[in-house]
Amino acid sequence: MENGKRYASELIGTFILVFFGAGSAVVALKTGGVIVVALAFGLTLLALVYVFGPVSGCHVNPAVTLGALLTGQISLVGAACYWVAQFIGGIAAGALLRLLTGWGGVPDETGSLGANSYGNTINLGGTFVVEIVLTFLFVLVVLAVTSRSEQVGITGLAIGLALGACHLVAVNLDGTSVNPARSLGPALFAGGTPLSQVWVFIVATLVGGALAALASPLVLHKARHGRSKAEPLTP
Repeated sequence: MENGKRYASELIGTFILVFFGAGSAVVALKTGGVIVVALAFGLTLLALVYVFGPVSGCHVNPAVTLGALLTGQISLVGAACYWVAQFIGGIAAGALLRLLTGWGGVPDETGSLGANSYGNTINLGGTFVVEIVLTFLFVLVVLAVTSRSEQVGITGLAIGLALGACHLVAVNLDGTSVNPARSLGPALFAGGTPLSQVWVFIVATLVGGALAALASPLVLHKARHGRSKAEPLTP
């Protein structure tokens, strides 16, 4: 039962993050600008951390789950179940955005359901580097603040600000991913260029998450016996 709650939390949380985040780009990227999109992603995740954090840890991001796996905070089976739930949540959000912009008549200011892509302002190599660096920063922040019990009250704020900052940097470059589920969901229903390029955003963000896990011993809070205070999450 507890595991079911965790997986459901990851599915619902990822759905909400992608729907509100990518949805903000769909309805307000041109009229509201980068700041509106960055705030939508950051504030949504901030709220989700406090809602779902006590249940599942509120990863809502396969790159974060990879970082947790590599630092021993979740089992391989648990991580695999999280990934399935997260991608389902992202795909469901993409489907709802397609429904709203098609049948619902909602205008799409991005022309691609807020999906990630490169080529207009940044090339493939630049996109790969940007997504690795931004995901590295974001996942490192998540791993650091969730390992420090004395900072539990500001965990959501720190994580939300980190995601918002990543979007301020890269929305005008490639739409900002830092989350494979966020990229895959809208791309599946946008098709065309976003779908053909989505592999870049999946691979680069997972690389960034893995590098953050490798660097985490520099910032993780250690218990008396040298282990992170974060307890492993088992399925």
